[in-house]
Amino acid sequence: MSIYSYIAKESQGLRVKGILEARDEQDAVTVLRKKGLIIISVKEERLKAVRESAIKLDDLVVFSRQLATMVESGITLVQALHILSEQAENKILSNVTLKIKDDIEGGSSLHEALGRHPKIFSNLYVNMVKAGETSGLLDEILDRLSTYLEKSAALQRKVKSSLVYPVVVISMAILITVVLLIKVVPTFKGIFASLGGTLPLPTQILIAISDTLRKFFLFVVIAFGCMGFLVKKYISTPKGRYQFDYRSLKMPVFGPLLRKVVVAKFSRTLATLVKSGVPILNALDIVGKTSGNMVVEEAVNNARISIKEGEPISDPLSKSGAFPPMVVRMISVGEQTGQLEKMLNKIADFYDEQVDAAVSGLTSMIEPLVIGILGIIIGGIVVALFMPIFKITELIK
Repeated sequence: MSIYSYIAKESQGLRVKGILEARDEQDAVTVLRKKGLIIISVKEERLKAVRESAIKLDDLVVFSRQLATMVESGITLVQALHILSEQAENKILSNVTLKIKDDIEGGSSLHEALGRHPKIFSNLYVNMVKAGETSGLLDEILDRLSTYLEKSAALQRKVKSSLVYPVVVISMAILITVVLLIKVVPTFKGIFASLGGTLPLPTQILIAISDTLRKFFLFVVIAFGCMGFLVKKYISTPKGRYQFDYRSLKMPVFGPLLRKVVVAKFSRTLATLVKSGVPILNALDIVGKTSGNMVVEEAVNNARISIKEGEPISDPLSKSGAFPPMVVRMISVGEQTGQLEKMLNKIADFYDEQVDAAVSGLTSMIEPLVIGILGIIIGGIVVALFMPIFKITELIK
């Protein structure tokens, strides 16, 4: 079976487009004609599985919410997936949805079919769906999963928005500085050479930097590229990743924000899994792998070992240093009172608000800081260029 996209007209003249699954192009045409459509075009879609990573989290949220609504309404899984594949705006997700439908028709369960597409559906997603199928509450679990994904997407947007402004300003500062050093300073150098005399020390240093950068510009770019590649390579190793994650949490400005994000994500994910009926050991395994931070992952793995030995979760979390004391105490109280999921949700809600406040504070603090640094760099270059002119003016006087 192949996937075909089509453009057609209904009997009323309304133009429609969509996709369908058929054995070949002729079979696709036959199916469309049986629906009473006037065919304009039909073509086969060749989508590679590797492109599944291109599906956005927002697309997955919509998919989960719509599937939950249809299952709750009594529509069968096969019918629901067929409808979703036809109306999905993302062609890759539409293709994957049809494959999932085929797998279910072939005898697979929903979580097994989803598990064959790990680039789209994470372990967390698959295990929650499995818990929903086992308990007979699939619609409720899918709805809860949609809410979790929506909050995760909102958290990601907050963090990205806090980083966009400083990255743009710093990039512009670097670009302006390089242009001044390569294009503007050499012009002034020619003027100074024609005037003769000894240049002030700051001007000499600036001209030396400009000459070096112009002469070895390609080598400088290659050197920075190699450094970036080596750093990325080191971070990709377990030891390097752990060091990077550990030091990220200790950073003066961004460290507290990253810590709040990590705690919010950990709490929300574990609360969602526990409430969905996923066994605690399995839930902790998923939380560790999806945390995005190896310090947290190590702490969660230690928590799994503690639970196996009959100890509470809170002790290894406290020893890791990644979790604030308040969080550890609330988790401990939740364990003792049997309200772990409720406590985790409270922690997640609290730290979501903390992330909001931290992002606002960070933006307001970084703006004058970046402008000040930019002013110092550009102002220093301008002053160094004009110092000889000031000196000549004084001599003339």
